[in-house]
Amino acid sequence: MTETRDNGGAPLAAIAASLQRERLKAGLSLTELARRAGVAKSTLSQLESGTGNPSVETMWAISTALGVSFAQLVEPVKPKVQVVRAGEGPRFSAERADYVATLLSPSPPHTRRDVYLVQAEPDRPRESAPHMPGIVEHVVLSSGRALVGLLDDPVELGPGDYIAYPGDVPHVFRALEPHTMAVLISEQA
Repeated sequence: MTETRDNGGAPLAAIAASLQRERLKAGLSLTELARRAGVAKSTLSQLESGTGNPSVETMWAISTALGVSFAQLVEPVKPKVQVVRAGEGPRFSAERADYVATLLSPSPPHTRRDVYLVQAEPDRPRESAPHMPGIVEHVVLSSGRALVGLLDDPVELGPGDYIAYPGDVPHVFRALEPHTMAVLISEQA
């Protein structure tokens, strides 16, 4: 499939998608963005449909009105792929339990969640004091068995089971079998 490009080589479909994505993210109508950028609404409409031929001045005016960089509007979005191999990543051990949490994905800017791989042994439970208000923890058990959730009412999980519970109250992770593993996502609402 041949992609239509303007006379400078910019892919029109990428520009169209970027314009629409950024306009919607900003919560602006076509009319309002056109007004703020000082361009005709018909010009903006053509650009978003991939049929316009944008000038550098038009693109700069639109990027300024949206509060985004020029490059964000003219470069296609590239998917970001992150791979953490088994045994890699910063590891944190509990003081009073055979429990290791490996940070797999720290919370990116403007989001509030961290992803951990938990490895636990059945000697002592990992009892956690309340975290910040609004924290919710999500756990998917990968292998073994464990009691997980609120300290006074944990739930037994097997491989593939999922639980979500408030992290701003005392909670526990108690492995019931050797080599118990889980994925834990800590999310702030």
